Amino acid sequence: MSSFNDYPSRNHYTPSAPPFPDPLSFPPRPAQPAFPPSYYLGQPAQFPPGTHPEIIRSFSAVDRDGSGSIDEGELQVALSRGYQRFPLRTVRLLMFLFKRGSSSKIGPSEFAALWSCLGQWRAIFERFDRDRSGEIDSSELRDALLSLGYAVPPSVLQLLISKYDEGGRRRAALNFDSFVECGMIVKGLTEKFKEKDTRYTGSATLTYDAFLLIIIPFLVA
Repeated sequence: MSSFNDYPSRNHYTPSAPPFPDPLSFPPRPAQPAFPPSYYLGQPAQFPPGTHPEIIRSFSAVDRDGSGSIDEGELQVALSRGYQRFPLRTVRLLMFLFKRGSSSKIGPSEFAALWSCLGQWRAIFERFDRDRSGEIDSSELRDALLSLGYAVPPSVLQLLISKYDEGGRRRAALNFDSFVECGMIVKGLTEKFKEKDTRYTGSATLTYDAFLLIIIPFLVA
């Protein structure tokens, strides 16, 4: 029996795409697209309608072979230009969460979704980094996750902080890339748990195999 006793009701489960407090930090979109279509191998790139030009430019800059898909190394470069340089560990987790099927690459639509998701996590980070230190401490992490519906118990919060804190400081805290990785793991595992807890009771019965299939991809991504 596996359970999350801190998730006693439907209200404690965040929706798959929770609302975030602030929009992406891009300029307002023009009424008509202000960028030419991008092409890959002679075919238009399949970006979702209304995709911001900056997202398209960032993808195009790293898709140098024009294949219409990028690998983890290219994704790391694209994110370093648009956000910051994420560790390869974080990039691999993002690839795992956004890629389709068994592919080792992501295409334009997945890239656009990933980019927008990071913008939302950035808004959450800035909202709860109240002292503007550029880091999230344990109480700020608790409040940030709770705002999304994740009632993470103190013991788990401490485990997360100790795992991602770089150490050597009096106050344990997470920078933005560690916050993203931490938050995406909590969100991803919660979504997997919800699939088993169909009645939203906070408890679910799992076989050993099912448990491993849920946990291990997040550990080895």
